[in-house]
Amino acid sequence: MAAGVKVLERKKRTLAEASYVPEIAKGLGKTMGRFFKNTFGPEEKKEIATVCYPEEKREYPPRFRGIHRLTQRADGSPRCVACLCCSTACPAQCIHIEPAEYEPDDPRYGYERYPAKFIIDELRCIFCGYCVEACPCDAIRMDTGMHMPPSTERGHFLYGKEVLLNLPGRDGTYLSGNPRHEPGDPTHPGVTREQGH
Repeated sequence: MAAGVKVLERKKRTLAEASYVPEIAKGLGKTMGRFFKNTFGPEEKKEIATVCYPEEKREYPPRFRGIHRLTQRADGSPRCVACLCCSTACPAQCIHIEPAEYEPDDPRYGYERYPAKFIIDELRCIFCGYCVEACPCDAIRMDTGMHMPPSTERGHFLYGKEVLLNLPGRDGTYLSGNPRHEPGDPTHPGVTREQGH
């Protein structure tokens, strides 16, 4: 069985169509019309909303992932226990944590650690939120509602522990929305390394 071949006639183009001059003129006309309408026309007829940044800022949606912050306990210490879950979950490997032990006279000695260094490289971060999801203590959040300030120096984008602890959340507080029951609190369930479950 032989396949049939259908021959199509090619449409003849004029010189104007072949040079695309009319189409370029139509595109430029549309562009210039919109430019004059948005620049010199009345506000109600403008088709785009121009934001004069940084004097005016666009309102971010409630689920906007802003830059990172570390939450604090009521006494001002970081809630981070240096478990390294966030740095392990980070696909960009932009979180560096050096854990340290509390002093022997501290009630948290032998129970948990704290980060001696906590550094996030915001230039490497892809803002996926995996670090927030992986944190068992709700110590790292992305609820500041801010984007990174512009800079030309790389060092300005390496956020250390002090910077991260001093960034407030969108509500203006430094605490977490999920309270954690600490050893010694009356609401603590009483599970420690010594007592077990």
